[in-house]
Amino acid sequence: MRNVMTLTFALMLPVAAEAGSFTPPEGCTAWLTVQSRGCYVANYYKCEGDAPGDQWRADFDQEGLFFLSRIDRETQWVESIELNPMVTQRLDPNPADPASFDDLLTKGRDDFIFELSKDDGQHSKVRGHDVLTGKTFTIDGVTLDQTEFEYTETDDAGNVLRTARGKEYIHRDWRLFFSGTSEWLQPDGTWSPLEGSPVQFIQPGEPGFAATQPIFECDALMSQAPGAGLHQARFHLTTASPKE
Repeated sequence: MRNVMTLTFALMLPVAAEAGSFTPPEGCTAWLTVQSRGCYVANYYKCEGDAPGDQWRADFDQEGLFFLSRIDRETQWVESIELNPMVTQRLDPNPADPASFDDLLTKGRDDFIFELSKDDGQHSKVRGHDVLTGKTFTIDGVTLDQTEFEYTETDDAGNVLRTARGKEYIHRDWRLFFSGTSEWLQPDGTWSPLEGSPVQFIQPGEPGFAATQPIFECDALMSQAPGAGLHQARFHLTTASPKE
């Protein structure tokens, strides 16, 4: 049922995108739109048929919808769907050290080790951590805690697929990660910066809610580090490429 709904959603959304307003699948309710730096906008929604605490996120750039992701109450990256071409990635059962939002809040640090499988046969392992820095920031009237993260993703042979580090933000009550400034290790040993910090938080009834067109830094030539958003997905495996 979930796969059918996700596929239907992915196929129907480009029509909604043309109208400039995000419409979630039947049985789901959109509750937050976030306009971020780097020409990116995300719409968050919750679905009646999901487990309590699960949340979905739909990511748009200037060309439309490009990524869907679902997290659970602990911000584990349960499922993500890349579009064009469509590839689905899911969290493998029984992680060695599950990501825990509760641990981050209560202990100030969360270490994680988990594995991911794609429907095209690719498999990987992720090891890393999130740490509260003790700093808070207010962006567009919303108070956020700052975190530091670092993670490495490897394939089954132990080859490093991507390594990232940087700072993010969390909202304690919303139980969400938001991207910040990060660095992605390149094959030549250099680090490439990426900036995706939120600029506007828009809730139902406010101008710009359910927007599908990003508005910040879209005139600049943007480069995306490999795997950026892994954190943005929260997953956070922020990345897309989460562990947001």
